[in-house]
Amino acid sequence: MNISQLYRYYSEHFLADTDTRSIRKNTMFFALKGPNFNGNTFAEKALALGASYAVVDEKEYQTHPNILLVSDVLTTLQDLAKYHRQKLNTTIIGLTGSNGKTTTKELIHAVLSKKYNTVATKGNLNNHIGVPLTLLAMHPDTEMGIVEMGANHQKEIEFLSNICVPDYGYITNFGKAHLEGFGGLEGVIAGKSELYTFLETHNSTAFINPEDPLQVSKTKEFLTIPFANDIQLIAAAPFVAVAFKNQTIQSNLVGSYNYANIAIAITVGNYFKVPQKDIQLAIENYEATNNRSQYIQQETNTIILDAYNANPSSMQVALENFKTVNADQKVVILGDMFELGSESRKEHQNIVQLALDMEFKHCYFIGKHFSETQENAHLFETFEEFAAYVQGHPIRNSTVLIKGSRGMRLERVMELL
Repeated sequence: MNISQLYRYYSEHFLADTDTRSIRKNTMFFALKGPNFNGNTFAEKALALGASYAVVDEKEYQTHPNILLVSDVLTTLQDLAKYHRQKLNTTIIGLTGSNGKTTTKELIHAVLSKKYNTVATKGNLNNHIGVPLTLLAMHPDTEMGIVEMGANHQKEIEFLSNICVPDYGYITNFGKAHLEGFGGLEGVIAGKSELYTFLETHNSTAFINPEDPLQVSKTKEFLTIPFANDIQLIAAAPFVAVAFKNQTIQSNLVGSYNYANIAIAITVGNYFKVPQKDIQLAIENYEATNNRSQYIQQETNTIILDAYNANPSSMQVALENFKTVNADQKVVILGDMFELGSESRKEHQNIVQLALDMEFKHCYFIGKHFSETQENAHLFETFEEFAAYVQGHPIRNSTVLIKGSRGMRLERVMELL
C-alpha cells in the first residue's frame, strides 16, 4: 500500500496511535515493534477497542479488511507524517537544544494558544516516533505547530527536521548532554546545529538568544529573529520575573536559567502578534509539572524538584541558581548524570567539587558514578543506601534542591522528606 492510499484512510479522522492501552475511537493504529514486544500481535485488539484501521508489517496478522499491510510500520509512520506535513497549511516551529526544550515548548504553546489553534509535542515525545505522532495530531485547521526534537547522536536532528519541515526554529542552548552519543561537546554543537543547516537551506528563520555567542555566530548567513529588545530579567529568587514593554510578568518558574525559556516565549508571541496581555497571562498561569523545576512547600521543608533530567551543564546552572536563593539551611541532593561516556568520571567529579565549594549545609550525591568520585563527601552508590541514611538523619527546616537524570528517579526523595 502506498502512502497516498494510506493517507486517504488516515484523513477520515486524522488520528494515529501506537499503544492499545491508550487507544482512541476511530484512530489508525500503528503496530510498532520493540526489543520486547511486537505490535502486530495487537492489531485485532486495536480494532476491537475502536480503531478504524490497524497498520501491520507481518502478513500473518492481516486478518481483517481494516488491517492494512505495509513493508515496515515505523518507516510508514514517518513517511505518512511527512506526507501529511506537505498537505498542512500550518506554521511549524521546530525546537531542539541540550536543556529546557520541554519547558520552552510548553511556554510557547501556552502563549500561541491564546490566539491560534495550536498543537504541540505531548510531554517529551520528541524522537523518531514522537515527532511523526505530533505531526499526525495536527488537523487541517491547525494554525500553529510546535515540534520538540530530541537527539543523542548526530544526523538525528537532520532526520527529524526533514520530517517536520519547520518554518521557524529555535535551539535553546548547547550543553554537555548525551556526550557519549555525540562524541563530546563539539559533537553536541554539530548535532544540534543541524536545525540551523535545515533552516538556512530552506530559506527559513531562526529565533535566537542574542546573548548566546554560538547561536549568533552560527546564524550569521540567514534570517534570524533575536529576543525582543524590551525583555529584562527582574528577579529569580526563587521565581523568575521579567519586564516586557514596561509590564512585569511574574512566572511560577524557579531559577534564572528559565529566563531564556520565558524570553523566547514572549518573543515568539510578540512576533506572531499575540496581544501583550495574553502573553502575560499565559506565562503567569503556566505551572511546571513532571519534576521540572517544581517549587513545593512541605511541612518543614521547601523543595526545588528538578529531577526530570540532568547533565553537567544543567547541573551547574541549577547549583549556581540555588546558591543565590535566600535561605538559612540549604541542602543539595544530586543523582547520577547518564550518557557521558568517557567524560563521566571527570564531569561527576567537577559537579561534586562545585557543590562542595558553594558551602551548602549538606550535599548528598547518589549513584554509581557519583560514588566513584574522589571526595570527602556524602556519597551513596544506591538510592536505598541514601534512604537508609536519611531515616537516621532526617532533613528538616531546610530548602532542598533535588536534581538528577531521569533514570535515577529522584522524585522518590519526596517520600523521605
